[in-house]
Amino acid sequence: MPEGDTVWRAARTLHEALAGCVLLRTDFRVPRMATVDLSGRVLLEVVSRGKHLLMRVEGGLTVHSHLGMEGSWRVRSNPPGGFGPAHQVRALLATGSHTAAGLRLPVLELLRTREEFAAVGHLGPDLLGPDWDAGEAERRLVRGPDRALVEALLDQRNLAGIGNVYASELCFLARTSPWTPVGTLPAPLLARLLEAAKRLLEANKTRVRRRTTGSARPERALAVYGREGRPCYRCGTEVRTGGHGPPERPRTVWYCPHCQPPET
Repeated sequence: MPEGDTVWRAARTLHEALAGCVLLRTDFRVPRMATVDLSGRVLLEVVSRGKHLLMRVEGGLTVHSHLGMEGSWRVRSNPPGGFGPAHQVRALLATGSHTAAGLRLPVLELLRTREEFAAVGHLGPDLLGPDWDAGEAERRLVRGPDRALVEALLDQRNLAGIGNVYASELCFLARTSPWTPVGTLPAPLLARLLEAAKRLLEANKTRVRRRTTGSARPERALAVYGREGRPCYRCGTEVRTGGHGPPERPRTVWYCPHCQPPET
């Protein structure tokens, strides 16, 4: 699942393959960009901002994409091999040595680089960005004191980069119910939680297989996420799932009912 570490890694891969090179061909397969042609321009850099990707191109233009739940960018050396079903390809960018393809991208648009703020300015401090500020992230988290911790962590306006995997794992590491009102948590606990979030994303940003437990074994890489009905590594209680969020957009969280008891 694309979270901040996945997007950071995608940005690095794209930057290493394309940055500083002239785009020889571009093909954008979404209606609003159907006539866009960036060929002849140098791709200057690719950076991530939370779960967003920004591909800055000569001439003050930025290709902005968001991976959503299933999107991805893939890079192949020329001549490129297949990128999967053609109907899933939303964008192709080719240089003399590499071709990049964006697949199943729910957001793909062209912006003026000076106007990137319109797309990413609402985001909180980026866990993997130069703007990371734990104090500011904590301040934003407690602005909604009655909000469930899991929902506050997932709100990219508070801090950028956490998705369902990390939200579940961080609540477990904090030994806190995902539904605990964030305003009831002691400041030291919130500070430790943010330290853990930063540490985990930094550790995983260069790994293909994400892990939060310290174990390199795939079946033990995560503490609770995706482990419904299996025993908690800490206490042996069966891991459970629960729902949160608005009815029109329900989300799932994984937790241990013994290690993360509800507030009483």
